Amino acid sequence: MATGKSRSSTLQARAIATLWRSLAGRRLSSLWRMARLVGPLVERLSRRERRVTRANLYEVYPSRSDAERRELSRQSLTHSTATMLELGFAWMGAPERVEAAILEVHGRELLDGARAEGRGVIVLAPHFGNWEVLNFWLSGHFPFTAMYEPPKLAPLDPIIRQGRERRGAHLVPTNPRGVAALLKALKRCEAVGILPDQEPSWGSGVFAPFFDRPAYTATLLPKLVARTEARVVTGVALRLPGKGFALHFLAADERVYAPDEATSATGVNASVEAAIALDPAQYQWEYKRYRKTPEEAEGRPDFKRFRLY
Repeated sequence: MATGKSRSSTLQARAIATLWRSLAGRRLSSLWRMARLVGPLVERLSRRERRVTRANLYEVYPSRSDAERRELSRQSLTHSTATMLELGFAWMGAPERVEAAILEVHGRELLDGARAEGRGVIVLAPHFGNWEVLNFWLSGHFPFTAMYEPPKLAPLDPIIRQGRERRGAHLVPTNPRGVAALLKALKRCEAVGILPDQEPSWGSGVFAPFFDRPAYTATLLPKLVARTEARVVTGVALRLPGKGFALHFLAADERVYAPDEATSATGVNASVEAAIALDPAQYQWEYKRYRKTPEEAEGRPDFKRFRLY
């Protein structure tokens, strides 16, 4: 018999899925207008998102004025709102509509060139623009494997999985079995996707500078490169508000190929910074990227004094 909690989760999942389906057929111009209305409300009413976004922006852009950072915070939360509203479009919209919304593709030769050399391609896909549109394009144009962690709301899992896999993407778990699947895909000269800006669990990363502040960064990348000689690129789907998307594939910072994990992680973060520079407002600054601290890792009893959040 279903518990009250499971029934509640099922009802929440149905409501969210219904919203996604209702928005799937909307024009991007309509979704952007909605985001412009809702985003400022999120910035005003959601204390957590506003506080974390502003704290991050204070750290990474210290030379900007308070007014400039507040405006960038508002723009960032508007773009994050747009991404949420566009999920139905990316996962459930007619494939030909989603493909037609990708108006520009820059740097595809980096992917094609690597595969022509008999190498796999690791795509670093930060939380920038609409990364689901990026997944849609990659899985439609290349054999593509990506790690996937089921959502906390379990009934949404089959819906999200179907949306991400509908163009042929192969989703693998975030565990050793998933890592093995990534290695096999790279050895077949395929493309794999990695989230470079998601904070890993203790023991799975190192501290490396991200906008000159230490951020705990995953060390999966150098392990994959060392065993496959894959090429690394950064990929983002830049939003062209109300019109569509421009995909940008950028050569990763050369330090990502270093065998030293700290050096490689520094290259990963530099690669993410280069992507953010395309339009800082489109990065998801509400994520607690600096949650873990070196002081905490060292077991210092006073580490809480150094916490950003």
